[in-house]
Amino acid sequence: MEDQEKYEIDEEPESAPGYRTYEVYQRERVGETTNLIKPRELISDSYLHDPYPLVGLLRENYPCYRDWLGNRFWITRYDDVTSVFTDDRNYQTRTKTWFYGLQDYGKNLWNEISVQKAFESNVDEHIAKITGEALLNWDRDGFDLAVDFCAEIPLRLWGAILDISDEELNRFVPLFWRMQRGSGWNPIRRKDGLAAVEEMEALLDPIFSKRRNDPSTDFISAIAQVELTDREISTTDLVVTILELDHETLHGGLSNLWFNLLQNPDEMGKIHDDPRMLKYAWLETLRYTPPVLSAKRFTKTEVERFGRLLPEGSLMMCSAAAANRDPRQFNNPDTFIVGRKDLCQREPRGQYRADGLPSGISFGLGKPSIHPAVPKERPRSLYAIVRDCAVTASSMLLEKKPNIKLIDQSSPELKSLLLEEIHTCWELKVSS
Repeated sequence: MEDQEKYEIDEEPESAPGYRTYEVYQRERVGETTNLIKPRELISDSYLHDPYPLVGLLRENYPCYRDWLGNRFWITRYDDVTSVFTDDRNYQTRTKTWFYGLQDYGKNLWNEISVQKAFESNVDEHIAKITGEALLNWDRDGFDLAVDFCAEIPLRLWGAILDISDEELNRFVPLFWRMQRGSGWNPIRRKDGLAAVEEMEALLDPIFSKRRNDPSTDFISAIAQVELTDREISTTDLVVTILELDHETLHGGLSNLWFNLLQNPDEMGKIHDDPRMLKYAWLETLRYTPPVLSAKRFTKTEVERFGRLLPEGSLMMCSAAAANRDPRQFNNPDTFIVGRKDLCQREPRGQYRADGLPSGISFGLGKPSIHPAVPKERPRSLYAIVRDCAVTASSMLLEKKPNIKLIDQSSPELKSLLLEEIHTCWELKVSS
């Protein structure tokens, strides 16, 4: 008892909140020891077109880079990026509705099993039909594979998943893009995105009301039938779920896959020899040219890591572009190699690894699944659904156009149209 009392008396009180962070800030100098790069380069046209040299410089010299201009820290090494992205105790991902200031607007219902099953079943049912329709438009040389195939298929797939008419889909698509583009820091695009959210709700509300009373097997019906304990489901929940779901990986990854194959004839030859290698080409694409270059994580509390004291609420830019080409993990990381031996060739588990090998980081698909690769009583993961979609569409393309090639004097390139948007090929003119 006396020992216990002594312990209680001698115990030091907790320091004042934020005190250590304040001390660290007093000692830091802006731009200290980062003479090899200037923060403005990370928002330059050079970064939009080819981010790999810049983030590679950070990875090899400043693995936790204090970007004073952007008020953020860049994390660039594979082990660091994957640990931050999967550590929910110290870091959090803020939703698109958070950036919009719509935290109480609606609820993302993706975690509902019935919603996931409806998404999975509709994708599996319609992907072949939609791909076939896209290929019917290939009636000329100079077909733009990036626009008419890689971008068109994911959008048409939304129409099938939601079971809406072509007229409704034509209204849905521009609203969808405006919602996606407004969830950043740009105040003009944010205002436009908020307007698009309202217009999207107005578009889907009559459809949602009808499906609630007369449900079918589509995605809207699945959401309309979800039961919440505190309130009734509404159209806002549908809009939020659509907003938060990944679209970038299928669109950007499909375009990047064909950009890489058409630019590398030897790797394309592997696909011709064995079409089953398309899956491995997709996995290598997610590593070599991830469409989602980075993800934002925020510290939940003051965190001491990477030789720094990170303040509460710090923005951590986790760079997939840098981590996926980390020479500590991959041999010849700047080379596109289908079926490479140092890459996990199935869906990753844990910290982006399986079979003792690292996988390509694909932020848009969320953290690696904790469920079995072939789950019972639940749908496949989003990672698996998107992979199977891309492989099915690409297999059909290769079967119909086995001699596909870039048109003469074509010089396709990867780029982001705006900061923090997908890095992909926006023009890929081909012939057969």
